Amino acid sequence: MQKKSVVVALGGNAILQHRETGTAQEQLANVRRASRHIAETASDGYAVVVTHGNGPQVGDILLKNELAKDTLPPMPLDVCGAESQGMIGYLLQQSMQEALREIGLDCPVATVLTQTLVDGEDPAFANPEKPIGPFYTAMQAKRLENEKGWRMVQIPGQGYRRVVPSPRPVALVEGQAIVRLFSAGTVVIAAGGGGVPVVADDEGTLRGVEAVVDKDYTAALLARLVGAGDLLILTDVECVALDYGRPGQQEISEMTVLEARGHLAAGQFPPGTMGPKIEAAVEFLDAGGSRVTIASLEEASRALAGRAGTRIRP
Repeated sequence: MQKKSVVVALGGNAILQHRETGTAQEQLANVRRASRHIAETASDGYAVVVTHGNGPQVGDILLKNELAKDTLPPMPLDVCGAESQGMIGYLLQQSMQEALREIGLDCPVATVLTQTLVDGEDPAFANPEKPIGPFYTAMQAKRLENEKGWRMVQIPGQGYRRVVPSPRPVALVEGQAIVRLFSAGTVVIAAGGGGVPVVADDEGTLRGVEAVVDKDYTAALLARLVGAGDLLILTDVECVALDYGRPGQQEISEMTVLEARGHLAAGQFPPGTMGPKIEAAVEFLDAGGSRVTIASLEEASRALAGRAGTRIRP
């Protein structure tokens, strides 16, 4: 009998909690807790691929760049993304191996530092909207616009911040390696932070770009790549809700793709929060996936069993 398979997409809160300073010890403790929840899904009979966010970590790396710019050459955004994949992958890889061993599962764990191919003509490159990195004063923002050509936007009450394009993922460059590892029984950690965005020229030569790929869209692409039946998106809310944060908030335990599209069209799921998760769910299910579940990290195993979170079906 074919084994059930799931791609688990970890939100940033699984690695760095609000109001934490981001020490290695804090992040390792969070990752160990997350790994135990993921290991539970493996003990329930699922073959597992893990992907994760990296926003806070890339922000810290960019801030270090800025603080050390007079001493060391700053690295471009694609290199910073690769650095964060390596760091988080290391923490997850070590923690997952330990969590699996604790429950008596003997299977290898491997991180694949993943490049995500994007289209150089994607409209996002003409309209950067994804905030990254630290906040700046108006004077600093003006200098960076002039010196580096960055696009800066004002965040009310907080200062100015750089925004970069967020193109849609087209393919995973290391896709074949991921599939081979997964097919051989490896728990694969891949496409962290949406993957390092790259474009290809006419000869197929790759070049990193200053952009950020949304991790939820990449998670859907990854799930299609490995042929997973389930996509499990773990975030900091227990389920999807209509009129979120308002007096009439209504929690949803289950909906169809058609209903999800209707709620998206009605503006129920904003672009910066739940919107990409719902859109990624629709894409995955339209491409033949069986189920998408959105839930909190603590409810991962119960959510896959249909007892928690929000389930979206074709």
